[in-house]
Amino acid sequence: MDVLTLIIGVLAGAAVGVAVALVLRNVADKSRVNSAQSQAESIVETAKKEAENIKRAALLEARDEALAQKQKMEGEVEKRFEEIRRDEKRVADQEIAAEKRFERAKQRERELKDRERTLRRQEKTVTAKEEELDALIAERRELLEQLAGKTSAQALEELQGILIDKARGDSATIVKEILDEARENANREAKELIVNAIHRSAADHTAEMTVTAVDLPNDDIKGRIIGREGRNIRALEAATGVDIIVDDTPETVVVSCFDPVRRELGRMALEKLISDGRIHPGRIEEVVSKAQKELDERIMEYGRNAVQEAKVHGLHQELIKALGRMHYRTSYGQNQLRHSIEVAKLTGILAAELGFNAKLARRCGLLHDIGKAIDRESEGTHVQLGAQLAKKYGEPPEVLNTIQSHHGDVPADNVLSVLAASADAISGSRPGARRESLENYVQRLHDLEDIAKGFEGVNKVYAIQAGREVRIMVENGKVSDAYAEVLAHDIAEKIENELVYPGQIKVTVIREYRASGVAK
Repeated sequence: MDVLTLIIGVLAGAAVGVAVALVLRNVADKSRVNSAQSQAESIVETAKKEAENIKRAALLEARDEALAQKQKMEGEVEKRFEEIRRDEKRVADQEIAAEKRFERAKQRERELKDRERTLRRQEKTVTAKEEELDALIAERRELLEQLAGKTSAQALEELQGILIDKARGDSATIVKEILDEARENANREAKELIVNAIHRSAADHTAEMTVTAVDLPNDDIKGRIIGREGRNIRALEAATGVDIIVDDTPETVVVSCFDPVRRELGRMALEKLISDGRIHPGRIEEVVSKAQKELDERIMEYGRNAVQEAKVHGLHQELIKALGRMHYRTSYGQNQLRHSIEVAKLTGILAAELGFNAKLARRCGLLHDIGKAIDRESEGTHVQLGAQLAKKYGEPPEVLNTIQSHHGDVPADNVLSVLAASADAISGSRPGARRESLENYVQRLHDLEDIAKGFEGVNKVYAIQAGREVRIMVENGKVSDAYAEVLAHDIAEKIENELVYPGQIKVTVIREYRASGVAK
């Protein structure tokens, strides 16, 4: 019972506690709601005030901006009015100036008309005076012709001759002064540069001729070379393209061919056959084939060595092969491969001394005569063939122009072409570089003397120094000191145009005046 009462009491107390808690919670919720409403009303009131402030500030800002725009527009309108006033003033000034120009033009027109009338009167007066003067001149001319015993045409011709002689003497003097000045300014540096280049190239090779004679161990081998009814020698000639000359010369057979490469092939094949001892048509074809392969290898080796010695890189293999073929080509006894290497070195040195591209210069010098490698087997000059070959394998324009211009066929369009042509002349004209037959040599000397003798005033002509200099004695009564310079230039130019020669030829004109007296 007590327990039940206790439980009921506890439950009643708990219910009362819950009721009290609920009452207290409702009171707290109402307090919070009232507080939130108060805060919301305060926030709304604050927002209204801030909105009013923003609205007022925006109105003020818009008013200020409108005022500024109004002031700006007023300024622009005033500026435009000012420009219009200036334009109006300028137009008014131009109208005044135009009126003044019009007045001046009218005044000038009146002056020109007055001057024209004056000139017409003067023209009539001058015409009358000219007629009087012509009559007077004709009268005086007749009188002068009677006194002088010559017609006016004869006197004019004589005067023209005097003037021509005087002009020729004056021009010769001017030419001499120009040449002397040019020589004085250029000779020293040019000689120093060329001598230095030649010294640095230091070429040791000498002129050589392609060997065409083959030594035999004995004369009995000649019969085996000829073969039965000549079948061996015919087979050898057909396979190599050369002529085999077997004559009475002891222990010697001559290989003859216009093409030096084929001549070398024939020589090699013949030496191999002689060494082997087995000489018959079948063996000849086999030996010639082996000799051809060996010759091709030699040619490529010569070409590679030349490129390496000249310090030229990047050449096409066909150009290297063509260079190798030039080992068997000579000109006036000078080996053309050695000549090309020497020209390459000289051109490179000259270009380096003058500040140009030495690498490209060596390339130009090495390939300047490349056409001589194929001119025996193709139509055209070595200049044309060389240019075609270089263009085919992509050589630069400087190389092409060097090939075309080194003999003057076309003008040189760059400095390297000029340097290569100079190096070519240096290499070909140095002492010992070339040699020629006695008959050609003597004929060239006669041609030199005959060209110089064809000029007026020449007394005697002597070709000296192996044809590298021509000394000309002139008559002092017909050739003056000044005209001697012109005569030397004219003779040198004619030699260049009419003769073919290695190197260069110096022309020296000698004029001597002698005065003598006799004591009695």
